[in-house]
Amino acid sequence: MVRDDVVLVGLDGSAASLHALDWAAAEAAVRGWGLHLVCAYSLPSFTAASLDGGYAALDDTAIQQGAKAVLAEASARVSASGVPVTATVQTGDAAGVLVDMSHRVRLAVVGTRGRGGFADRLLGTVSSALPAHAYCPTVVVPLRENGRALADDAALPAVKPVRRIVVGVDGSPQAERALSYAIAEAAAWGAEVHAVAGVPASSLSGVLAWLPDTVDHDQVLRDVAEGLNVVVDRALADHPDVVVKRHALDGSGAELLTEFSVATDLIVVGSRGRGGFAGLLLGSTSQAVLHHSDCPVMVVTNRCREDERTA
Repeated sequence: MVRDDVVLVGLDGSAASLHALDWAAAEAAVRGWGLHLVCAYSLPSFTAASLDGGYAALDDTAIQQGAKAVLAEASARVSASGVPVTATVQTGDAAGVLVDMSHRVRLAVVGTRGRGGFADRLLGTVSSALPAHAYCPTVVVPLRENGRALADDAALPAVKPVRRIVVGVDGSPQAERALSYAIAEAAAWGAEVHAVAGVPASSLSGVLAWLPDTVDHDQVLRDVAEGLNVVVDRALADHPDVVVKRHALDGSGAELLTEFSVATDLIVVGSRGRGGFAGLLLGSTSQAVLHHSDCPVMVVTNRCREDERTA
């Protein structure tokens, strides 16, 4: 499949989605890509007693005009960026619309309120559903500044250039794919990458509970670090000039990546593309990273084919 050099942005008129738009515009400018803005809505129906229990559709004229106004405001907001901008109003479930459109673009971007839950206006659960099912990488941008969530009526913070990227690496194919995208992103921005592999500190309990009690935890960390070096060196073949620092650390994925997010410009994680995240570092707790990260999070799924990389 040939993808358009476009960043897809889901909008609902909220402050969170406008902040995500600002981030997407900066990304598109650095990449030399365009923006495609989408406002999607589902038209509800209601029981009409006069129709003997039948259903009557609501007139969507006002809703459609509101969606067009959202896109007009958004287009004006990024007009000075010099990035080509197109926009469409779509009817249907917002998550489904964006997932379908993700087949044809390089990147999808949506916002969150940044309070641990996801935006609940027209975008609904898009910020949680889209990363798991998209056919391109998805960036979820939280509405946060200096470690705190911002109110909907607060002035939007300036978008920071991407200078430091942290990617979770656990040896799985999903994580290696995420690492490749993190390196490509770093090459575009002139950023450095921190590749992080985590090992549970409490006697390697949980996912490694099958190991004997006498296992040498320090030796496991050394082995993980060695494996990390192999994976990173392989991933750097196409971008030898990118600086990638390697960290094998005690801790769970959610703890490590959330902690790093405070002083990071972008977190990158891999996903199976079935709604759950893969492996040691990227286990089920990675959902917490999306909820609590202080910086944007890029999720790369199995559906992002190797020959469709953003490099």
